[in-house]
Amino acid sequence: MALCGNVPTADAPATLPVSSPETPPVSADRALLLVHAHPDDETISNGATMAKYAADGVHVTLVTCTRGEEGEIIPPDLGHLASHAADALGDHRVGELAAAMTALGVVDHRFLDEYGADGPRGERYRDSGMAWGPDGQAVPAADTKENAFARADVDEAAGRLADVIREVRAQVLITYEPGGGYGHPDHVQAHRVAMRAVELAAVGEEAGGAEQSGATEPWRVAKVYWAVIPKGLMRQFLRDLEAAGADNPFEGWRPDGPLPSMFVPDDQVSAVIDGSAFVEAKANAMRAHATQISLDGPLFALSNNVGQPLAGTEFYRLVRGEKGGELDAGGRETDLFGGA
Repeated sequence: MALCGNVPTADAPATLPVSSPETPPVSADRALLLVHAHPDDETISNGATMAKYAADGVHVTLVTCTRGEEGEIIPPDLGHLASHAADALGDHRVGELAAAMTALGVVDHRFLDEYGADGPRGERYRDSGMAWGPDGQAVPAADTKENAFARADVDEAAGRLADVIREVRAQVLITYEPGGGYGHPDHVQAHRVAMRAVELAAVGEEAGGAEQSGATEPWRVAKVYWAVIPKGLMRQFLRDLEAAGADNPFEGWRPDGPLPSMFVPDDQVSAVIDGSAFVEAKANAMRAHATQISLDGPLFALSNNVGQPLAGTEFYRLVRGEKGGELDAGGRETDLFGGA
């Protein structure tokens, strides 16, 4: 969900290889780690933030938990990828994600199942899929596969992620809030895994798989943020639609009614990142995710074809660590590394 932005213009970049467990050790003064469930989630939620910090010289690491095999395909000419037997869509989305990272200037990307005691490529965590519940929230799919990420052992998956945390020495970690944004089982699981991994990384080898990454020293993540959107912003957006006599494209969402879990009370928003200078980079990353996102001028849409403004401003809730650095007029951080 996004609520402001500028019109993007450039074409998406060519697909490049993704990072691997052989990525050289890093020694950046600042390291930011993001944990997402599927390719495209990172760009929609945090694309401007990622591009801004990468441009500022921060070592930005993205860990993606699945390859998005169950995603719905937008372009008709890519419909042939919907072959679950071969998981062709997931393999294709690996390339899309690599191109998106190039657009954002992020050079360090890993899939979660590439790490751990099972070796550089353990059992693949598969997209769990989802269905829509009667309240407009996502619910587990009726045919969730046995190797679905939502079924994974949390401590085992968190041990893999703890390896990455210790390796890159992440000072700041971003993931979903407990409801996974809108209830998607993989988003909820990514939240659980990320929060547990922060605990495990702080106790070193007990996290499991430390020998794989070579990072055996405990590491404490200074600040943990959940990606959120202020309710007040969304409610005003819905009121503006009503005042203009426009159709509300968000089924079941009303200015004074319940909203998905990604929307939080305004006073719970701890940080706001102004990435307006990186809206074009975010748009290019969205174009790279061509199976999942379509762009039309200043709007983007997912498979539901609901147009949403492309945002350069992204919001966060601080849940571990202390506020620091420069604050805006509302008392919100403007730098996620403030005080870290």
